[in-house]
Amino acid sequence: SIIMTGIPASFASCSTVIMMDRKVEAADQELCVSWVGTDSRQEGVKAGRWLEGHLRDKGVTGEETVNIVVLTGTEGASSAIGRSEGFREVARDHANWKILEEKCADFTSAKGKEVMEGFLRKYPEIDVVVSQNDDMTFGAIEAIQEAGRTVGVHGEISIISFDAVHDALEMVAAGTINVDIECNPNQGGYLSQVISMLEKGQEVEKDYYVEEDVFTIDNVTEEVLRERNY
Repeated sequence: SIIMTGIPASFASCSTVIMMDRKVEAADQELCVSWVGTDSRQEGVKAGRWLEGHLRDKGVTGEETVNIVVLTGTEGASSAIGRSEGFREVARDHANWKILEEKCADFTSAKGKEVMEGFLRKYPEIDVVVSQNDDMTFGAIEAIQEAGRTVGVHGEISIISFDAVHDALEMVAAGTINVDIECNPNQGGYLSQVISMLEKGQEVEKDYYVEEDVFTIDNVTEEVLRERNY
């Protein structure tokens, strides 16, 4: 989103631009005073770090191949690019992690199911599914279960998802999704703070990242589910 807000006469211009959530390319980067949003690259890193710990806890050694497929979001989307870059950064440190294929599933459940069905036909041994948003994850899990395979904490295939919406967190609590990396949409408070600082003539940072958590069966409590507003 692009938000225009009026600012006091003490500023050289009568208006300024603050971007929220997604970034856009601009010839003149000074046109945007500040940006508020999520760190999608760090989200990808968090997913990779979780997988490191998960495999270590399972006793998987560096000599054992870990077969991974990745359902990516809409091509060109900053969140998809960042999550891919972050996860690959961690994967490069593990020679036994084999990313069999990455394929766009457009951030939708229907496409997630379709892409996952193709993966299952093509690759008989999949250990980990990385799905770059919960909607695709829902479709992917449906495809896996229809193929007679099991997922989650006690299943054959580990599921890494992103966004951490309420319905997905219920699946985390049930052990169906192993881990969900939060993409926090509650950015209004940060935005208000930036606007307030500008109105007071204070300097603001170029980028403000919102806080985000990593959810597993261990920390998805009834209180977390009750307070989830998206």
